Amino acid sequence: MYARSTTIMAHPSFIDAGIKHMSDTVMPALADYEGCAGLSLLVDRDSGRCIATSSWMDEDALRGSEGRVRELRDRATEMFHGTATVERWDIAALHRDHPSARGSCVRVTWLKLEPGHMTRAVDVFKLTALPHMEELDGFCSASMMIDHAAGRAVVSVTWDSRESFERVQAAADGMRTAVTREMGATVIETCMFDLAIAHLHVPEMA
Repeated sequence: MYARSTTIMAHPSFIDAGIKHMSDTVMPALADYEGCAGLSLLVDRDSGRCIATSSWMDEDALRGSEGRVRELRDRATEMFHGTATVERWDIAALHRDHPSARGSCVRVTWLKLEPGHMTRAVDVFKLTALPHMEELDGFCSASMMIDHAAGRAVVSVTWDSRESFERVQAAADGMRTAVTREMGATVIETCMFDLAIAHLHVPEMA
């Protein structure tokens, strides 16, 4: 499975209009594209940072959609009154404990990995991080995506609500530190988002 993520630095006052456009226009359009497996949208209203991620069944589907998706992306960026950057990822792992609901939030952590540590990092995520996360109240799902060429990874963990995350944050922070060390990774950045759209239909990959 593959993913394309578009980060839009939106004008905060246009975020609601942008979310509506993604839901009403972009998501139905993507549903008609062969090989597309859905869309998610993360929103940070304080900074205006919004991340739209589409998933694709194989690399051919991802690459074959580039032209048409560019048009959708340009229009969505206009609706958010922002600027956009694009990244492409291999989806290395995904696990769902239960579906997300209204009010869910996502903590995203970007990692720098040594090229020879990629496989080990994915194994550590699957065999160590996921079992520990499942034990924490409020955990919904988690995924890990890899950019092999850039030596980067991004881990997204969805929680029932910000309140549920705050109750277990100390444990989650300690686990992240230990897992990152075991991976041989460096944390580039961590950010909390609201989960505005959750329609990624990626199968279990854990």
